[in-house]
Amino acid sequence: MNTSVRNRVLMLVATSLYPHDGRVRREATSLVAAGYQVSVICPRYPQRAKQPWRETIDGVDVFRYPAPLRRFSVFGYIWGYIYTVVAMFLLSLYVLFRPGFDVIHIHNPPDILTFIAAFYKLLGKRFVFDHHDLAPEMFEAIFGQRFRLAHRVLVWLEQLSCRLADRVISTNQSYKQLEIQRSGIPAKSITIVRNGPELNLLRPVAPDPDLRQKADVIIGYVGAMGLHDGVDYLLRAIRHLIYDLNRTDFFCVLIGRGKSWDKMKSLSEQLGLSDFVWFTGFVEHADLLRYLSTADICVAPEPSNSFNDRSTFIKMTEYIAMGKPIVAFDLPEHRVTAQNAALYASPNDELDFARKIAWLMDHPQQRQEMGQIGRQRAETELSWSHQIKHLLSVYESFRTQMTGNYEKSQNEIRPS
Repeated sequence: MNTSVRNRVLMLVATSLYPHDGRVRREATSLVAAGYQVSVICPRYPQRAKQPWRETIDGVDVFRYPAPLRRFSVFGYIWGYIYTVVAMFLLSLYVLFRPGFDVIHIHNPPDILTFIAAFYKLLGKRFVFDHHDLAPEMFEAIFGQRFRLAHRVLVWLEQLSCRLADRVISTNQSYKQLEIQRSGIPAKSITIVRNGPELNLLRPVAPDPDLRQKADVIIGYVGAMGLHDGVDYLLRAIRHLIYDLNRTDFFCVLIGRGKSWDKMKSLSEQLGLSDFVWFTGFVEHADLLRYLSTADICVAPEPSNSFNDRSTFIKMTEYIAMGKPIVAFDLPEHRVTAQNAALYASPNDELDFARKIAWLMDHPQQRQEMGQIGRQRAETELSWSHQIKHLLSVYESFRTQMTGNYEKSQNEIRPS
């Protein structure tokens, strides 16, 4: 009998594109480099019409389905998730027969994708639950406490996902503790794989000359602009900086898009900030590096709530990798990530956030020292190169278990 263990992996990612989702891309390509055959199913949005429904990127087979229309409401989310599950399941049947898979690796949200994994577990497939986001807490951060039944359903789906999975991947210690407490799964079934930056892709380059001329101090924000990302807190802090602290020697560049992008642009105009902020929208990687290289201070304005307090935001690790000092609200996981590379404002206190920015504006030596602390931390602990071994350990555990089971069965059938 052949004792080799097949290494075919199917990843499902419903809320982002491939290869644009950095974490999914890093995990997929790392598995390919380790000898695994990886397929990814993800959405394709209308504005990305040039993306084919199937292609191979850096050894990863990518299969795409038309994304549902986005409707920002509870019922819109429900419809979108139902459509997504059906579309992904149909594509997964195609992948099952060509090229096939032995492990199904689900990147949440939504946790409802677990029903697809449950079906394949009946066929003997292994299930890895990659816990990107706390869906119940994210839902509460967006919609408040108006829909308690929906919140309870999301908690149940998270518990089902964790308990059904053969292994759970967490992004940090806070998620791991909650998985143990809320879902009752043993710590040995959970592996922490942090969302580390790729240092070869995040490196200082020559500053952007046009941006550099805008002001003495450039403030940079990079990331999504959703309801829980705190861009509104940042804009109000900038207003404090101008009108309460009498500082006008700065310019703020906000890089990225999201559901709240138009709303945030309108808010900046209402607050009288048009001469001090620039919403770039989505930019190519080369532009991102130039703008971040130009920034003197980077900001992470996520407010304190049950979701943000436990989550690690990729912008923090990107700022650190670029050697930038950070101003952030004092959230538990922000401190774990940045440590002494950031100044921490009192949670949700916009005036204190402005004061911390002003202090860094006046202390260039401290800015440089904080940036060096962050870059060293990225190189010695946080970068993706340090996370790969944790990811591979999850899959090696399957290989070891399957090989051990085979040897045990062989011993049992040998005559005494």
